[in-house]
Amino acid sequence: MKKNIILLILLLFISLNVAAQGRKNKEKIKALKIAFLTQELNLTAEVAQQFWPVYNTHEENLDLLRNKGRAAIRKPLKNDGGFEGLSEEDAKIFVKNKLDLDNQILLEKMSFTKKIAKVLTYKQILKLQLSERDFARELMRNYRKKP
Repeated sequence: MKKNIILLILLLFISLNVAAQGRKNKEKIKALKIAFLTQELNLTAEVAQQFWPVYNTHEENLDLLRNKGRAAIRKPLKNDGGFEGLSEEDAKIFVKNKLDLDNQILLEKMSFTKKIAKVLTYKQILKLQLSERDFARELMRNYRKKP
């Protein structure tokens, strides 16, 4: 009994440590992204003050949509036994839902562009889109290099 309690406490400690590490990594990546985009866009302090709240809200909205989409696919697939257990009709519904989600993401991006155009020039907006992609690629390159 004593061993089970010690093991349970140890497992709890390890899981909390792993969760905290994940949050630290997310915060570190976010800080790197902020620095990278600020430098790439040559944002002044005044423009950055207007830009970041709009950008952060946009990123949160995209994360919510993506998480919603993942959950809508993973849970039913897991319950049906994966792709092999999926009927053609269910697959059709998944595809339709994925297209609807893609449309919601597009609408969010269009809304963001309309809002951010009040703060940035269209050249800067284009630079932002390209810089986001460059940041993601650089992040993946660095991730692959780590053992």
